[in-house]
Amino acid sequence: MASIFSYMKRENRDISANMYRMKTSFTGIKRLVTLPEEDKQGCIDAYKFFQNMQAGEETTTEEETKAVAAYYKVLNNMLSVFDLEKLYIPPQLDENEGLYGNQLLCEQAVFKELNLQDPENSHLLDMGCGRGRIAHYMATLSGGQVSGYNIDPNQIENAIEWADRCNMSDRLHFKVGNHHEPLDYDSETFDGCFSIQAVWPFFKKEELYDHAQEMYRVLKPGARYSCSEYLLSPYFDWNNEEHVALHKSYLPTLAATQSMYPADVCAALEKAGFKIILSEPSKSEAWPICEQKRDMIKLARKAIRGLEKVRLMPPWVEESLDLLQKGGESWTEAEKAKIADLNWRIVAEKPV
Repeated sequence: MASIFSYMKRENRDISANMYRMKTSFTGIKRLVTLPEEDKQGCIDAYKFFQNMQAGEETTTEEETKAVAAYYKVLNNMLSVFDLEKLYIPPQLDENEGLYGNQLLCEQAVFKELNLQDPENSHLLDMGCGRGRIAHYMATLSGGQVSGYNIDPNQIENAIEWADRCNMSDRLHFKVGNHHEPLDYDSETFDGCFSIQAVWPFFKKEELYDHAQEMYRVLKPGARYSCSEYLLSPYFDWNNEEHVALHKSYLPTLAATQSMYPADVCAALEKAGFKIILSEPSKSEAWPICEQKRDMIKLARKAIRGLEKVRLMPPWVEESLDLLQKGGESWTEAEKAKIADLNWRIVAEKPV
């Protein structure tokens, strides 16, 4: 009997989730069709900027930050159409679960590593919170509060609306913020902080320490930082032409500006005062889920071409999806070769 109830509960969850995804996809399509011309052009220019970076063009952090903001302003709507509202691909921890189920498993693992002593009275920081969906789940797991910041005002507006809709505005707090500036929070505010594919891909090596220092400042003594982040694996070799070619192809697709080794990040965290508890590869690969989304995008492109013919969808959407698909294929090759990891795990603790 218990197994029947468990099955029914899962079926109801799946039906509810599918209805939400359909609504989100429709909203994403509507926003893409009605985007202001300057936003579309900004997205196209940002992608070209990322490509030029990979071709060796010298860029400043300010230019990179501006490009990331312009790209994500459009990308968050585009990827919501394909069930990627959280803007990250998790490791496939359970092959019986799809993208969303594995995202929850990934977030549960990140949450567990925070090792909260009093979850219901905790206050966590989501670094690069996007639309606030991960923050919402973390608040659900803990029973406490979560604050988050993101560079994209559009996503922050969406996060605030979602918190209000879920009647969690008293526990979820969002604001516009930038990794490259001092964090707009008082010292020793948080019982833990976390990031999922949102922090380290946007820093040059010489900038890592400044951000690690800010993380250390806003955490209480004994608090932890836990992440699941894109990093190069120790096997990546900048002198290997094949490695570099794959990197040039996939990095713009990740909307990332930099690629760091785990050792570089850990060194910066230790210099800031943290004790490294864990630095290890993902427990499983993300490429099987990447391939599922690749196939979904291939199918959607047929429908989009039809909408383009009747002028209900602008041509740049199809062009952008083509670039995303090709970059995604390069990512799959890179991860299969174990030269990069979308979900490298780091846990660092601020000493008491």
